[in-house]
Amino acid sequence: MGRLQIDILGTSFAVQAPEDDAYLKKLFSYYSEIISTIKRTSKIKDNLEISIMAGITLVDELYKEKQRNVSYANALNNTNDAEANRITADMIKKIDKVLADDE
Repeated sequence: MGRLQIDILGTSFAVQAPEDDAYLKKLFSYYSEIISTIKRTSKIKDNLEISIMAGITLVDELYKEKQRNVSYANALNNTNDAEANRITADMIKKIDKVLADDE
């Protein structure tokens, strides 16, 4: 069980989660990095708006990653299906050859 003290955008609070402290610190560091990027590259000054933009940025990253995973899974399934079809066709040819040899 991990604990993390969060101090960002004028707000301070503690969180507790099942993950360990190091993982929570890594997450917070990444979130802080996104906040810094938004502050540096946009004209947004309101802390709530910055926080919302950071959330949208993270959701965008997550959604794109999920789409990549679906694409990879589909490609894997298609490869497996093609391989299964090839093996099945080879087996049918061998069975047909054996049956033809017996006649």
